[in-house]
Amino acid sequence: VQLQESGPGLVKPSQTLSLTCTVSGDAITTNYAYWNWIRQSPGKGLEWMGAISYTGGTYYAPALKSRTSLSRATSNNQFTLQPDSVTPEETAVYYCAHNAKLGPQSTWHERPLGYWGQGTHVIVSS
Repeated sequence: VQLQESGPGLVKPSQTLSLTCTVSGDAITTNYAYWNWIRQSPGKGLEWMGAISYTGGTYYAPALKSRTSLSRATSNNQFTLQPDSVTPEETAVYYCAHNAKLGPQSTWHERPLGYWGQGTHVIVSS
């Protein structure tokens, strides 16, 4: 499975950031798959932002839920993250990553992220 992020590189404060992850080697609708977004700001650790499931269900980090949307385009095998009202503190490398639950009744959030994209660097600056 390969994941590739794409983004604008530079976005102004208060604007909406749009990041897309293109997946190859697996369908984003494959049973029990979850497609995540994670970021790392300079000098900080990894921050999980949200995920979209194989059924299209969406999950968000509480701090981002009110201003972030996740969507997918199954025909293109892509999923997109759009946080709005971004600030310079959100300058970071943004990664997409895959994990999966083991079965219909199992949980997924604690499952390891086995596949990652290379990351895309986003600078928030005027």
